[in-house]
Amino acid sequence: MKIKSANVLKVMRESIHRPMTTKELIKRFGIASQDRSRFRRLIKEMTQAGHIIKIKGNRYGIPEKMNLVIGKLQAHPNGYGFVIPEAENESDIFVSPKNLSEAMHGDRIVCRVERVDKGGRREGSIVRILERGQKTIVGVYEPGKSFGYVIPDNKRIVQEIYIPLKYTKKAKKGQAVVAEITTYPIHNRNPEGKVIEVLGYPTDPGVEVEVIIRKYEIPSGFPAMVIKEADKCAGSVSKRDIKGRLNLVGTRTFTIDGEKARDFDDAVSIERLNGGGFRLGVHIADVSHYVKPGTHLDKEAFKRGTSVYFPNHVIPMLPLQLSNEICSLKPGEDRLTISLITDFDKNGDVLGYEIVDTVIRSQERLTYTDVANILINGDKGLIQRYGQLIDDLYLMEELCRKLNKRRIRQGSIDFDLPESDIILDIQGRTEDIVKSERNIAHRIIEEFMLSANERVANHFCMLEIPAIYRIHNRPDQQKMEELGEFITSFGYQLKGASRIQAKALQRLLNQVKGKGEEKLINHILLRSMKQAEYSIEDIGHFCLAFDHYTHFTSPIRRYPDLVVHRLLRETSSNGLNHSKARLDSLSEIAQNSSYAERRAGDAEREMVDLKKVQFMLDKIGERYEGFITGVTAFGIFVELKEIFVEGLVHVTSMKDDYYIYQEKEHSLIGEHTRKVFRVGDSVRIKVENVSLEKKDTDFSLISK
Repeated sequence: MKIKSANVLKVMRESIHRPMTTKELIKRFGIASQDRSRFRRLIKEMTQAGHIIKIKGNRYGIPEKMNLVIGKLQAHPNGYGFVIPEAENESDIFVSPKNLSEAMHGDRIVCRVERVDKGGRREGSIVRILERGQKTIVGVYEPGKSFGYVIPDNKRIVQEIYIPLKYTKKAKKGQAVVAEITTYPIHNRNPEGKVIEVLGYPTDPGVEVEVIIRKYEIPSGFPAMVIKEADKCAGSVSKRDIKGRLNLVGTRTFTIDGEKARDFDDAVSIERLNGGGFRLGVHIADVSHYVKPGTHLDKEAFKRGTSVYFPNHVIPMLPLQLSNEICSLKPGEDRLTISLITDFDKNGDVLGYEIVDTVIRSQERLTYTDVANILINGDKGLIQRYGQLIDDLYLMEELCRKLNKRRIRQGSIDFDLPESDIILDIQGRTEDIVKSERNIAHRIIEEFMLSANERVANHFCMLEIPAIYRIHNRPDQQKMEELGEFITSFGYQLKGASRIQAKALQRLLNQVKGKGEEKLINHILLRSMKQAEYSIEDIGHFCLAFDHYTHFTSPIRRYPDLVVHRLLRETSSNGLNHSKARLDSLSEIAQNSSYAERRAGDAEREMVDLKKVQFMLDKIGERYEGFITGVTAFGIFVELKEIFVEGLVHVTSMKDDYYIYQEKEHSLIGEHTRKVFRVGDSVRIKVENVSLEKKDTDFSLISK
């Protein structure tokens, strides 16, 4: 039998106009008797995958033709949920608590669209669960008389997990545990499970990290075979490794990183060209030399997708033997690199470039702070210490400003929103929260890496070969129209919202710079943007205003960059592969990398939020200045100035009036006083309550 699922789907979509039984499908496709059992298996597999749906009368049809949608359930702590469709450009579907059936957060489900309200919001009910999203649950164990139960740490999982007493693994009250679900919820009965790991009390040092690692299913320890392969890579660069590479050991190169960095995957070099131009070298650790496709190292790196960075802990994508040693561009050590050497004219426009396998020896490990003190403050001690590099640093600053000017001219958007750094004591507790510094040194490296990534993407595009790109789609038209409507109250206009250009948004941010509404409009615009992702479709990067963009500069900590290095090597060896299998493989890598990036980002944000809550535990009753970062029907979110902690002022604590939520205006308005609270407004608050368990902080407003 040669018939495939794709052929079945094509015929069912285009030629079959009603749901059919298996017998009818066999007849329609002319399946021979000896192939019918295999055809039935194919239909069953397609049903399990959600490509077709089985309905009453044992008939099979196409989901979209029966007003059914396949997607993932994103549950809300308040009991309702949203179905996120798998098909692109489909809006989410609201599901009320009574229509959730037996589904849990993360389940892949079939949803029937029941109605569309006046605002265009779709509402539906879950009719089938295709695949369970939760196999294990991380939470706090609570004992009972005849059974125990686990309260999930993830508040989107609203059901507690019942644990028979023989499956508690001797967990104690209040301990963090991992429970495996053995029976899923059915007929209003909670799911049941068994404790498979006791992590310890959530307040114990180290347990908080383990809870988040398990919650997001982030691989942490490396399997023995991965370590064995990593050990073989350890040591120093050999003559055999260097053979055939351009030797840049004598070229003046150095790294610029943060004080705490240990994995140096990029070094830079620069020289002045005749006529006032620049020759910039961006030298990236050649991880692809050590991590070969199909090895245990490669499979583990693919699974992880990215390194995960917590305030006091790193979960690396690669074992330390590579990430912190043989691949790290340490000063005074020969290291294998892939170098992008670009010639720019005096205006910062590209004259030419080459991408070449090289060996370098970094001369210095500079920090952002030291470089900024040299360039901004003229620190004499540092100038004397790094004497031979000073001219290079000034040259880099000059090129950086030209590249930035060129990028801004193209329409690139820079969100200049302050971020925070968590300062920890020796026990790992939050000692302080300070504003992250972003100085000229950060901008130099940022501009050089952006330029390198753009150049490599252009290289792929020019050669017309399959590749992985870093893409950022344009914002939804509706969100841009809502933004345009909102900013008119401040006297601003947003032209061309139906086909918005990055330059228009850049112009808006420049107009509000330094104004009272700057933070408000920055926040709303940022929330209106789509999320960047990886794809084999080269649609460009909207926010950067680049026609082509990829990630090339961080192969130690990002799997897509490692794959991009392999693709570059294929182009240089004429080993290009345009097969469908190759495209499918790259597409799978892109999708997995996007997922891993989102998972890491969620975990990192949760850890930062936890550290901030820990910091606020002894601040109850204290008063702070803050500004509103979000407005909902149930209250306003306020971020404190200076310490960057966010908390909720619940609408029930606003006792001077009844407040009405205005969604389009991002505001709450007093029914009688007409007092307005909206995103960006400055407010004074008092800390009312801090919950380590819920990871949140409650504020109340103080009248001015």
